[in-house]
Amino acid sequence: MENTKQIIANNITKLRIANNMTQLELAEKLNYSDKTISKWERAESSPDIAVLVEIADLFGVTLDCLVRSENVEQTITETKAKETKYNLRAISYVSESIPWIIAILAFIITSLVTSNTSFQWLYFIYALPVVLIIKLVFNSIWFNPRHNYFIISALMWSILATIHITFLYFSKSIVLIYLLGIAGQIVIVLWSFINKPVKK
Repeated sequence: MENTKQIIANNITKLRIANNMTQLELAEKLNYSDKTISKWERAESSPDIAVLVEIADLFGVTLDCLVRSENVEQTITETKAKETKYNLRAISYVSESIPWIIAILAFIITSLVTSNTSFQWLYFIYALPVVLIIKLVFNSIWFNPRHNYFIISALMWSILATIHITFLYFSKSIVLIYLLGIAGQIVIVLWSFINKPVKK
């Protein structure tokens, strides 16, 4: 069984590497020399309790994580998983904002070029289904597929609303189109129950 000094040495090394930090960079943050960090990582000496607390705070782990061999790897894995998920969320949100940006640009350009028209606001109506399609794609690839049913429902109703509003612009009402939405919603609900995972 590893002694505590060796465990601390291994954990400091793992945390430093996981955070893409050199011994010199860690030393600068702790106001120590890189030779001292090297000694800690070779288990030739160990930091005192105050420095251990500082190291734990620096890497966002508990003190207990630093002195136990089984905790640090799990913590590193969980942290990386959270960072990855955060990055994927960021990519998804940026992608979803693109249709709105395009709609704003189209609104501005159209307003400048043709001042007598009033259809520019329709760009924002058309952007919504596109945003939901992007959300559906990213959710299917990276996130919880069970949420797809909600996104598909929102997408269906937004498409029907877009068609209805477009016809209203030309003074034609097609309210009955929402009957398709009711039928579609029933299908989506039934399909969600069919694909519901069975608990063992």
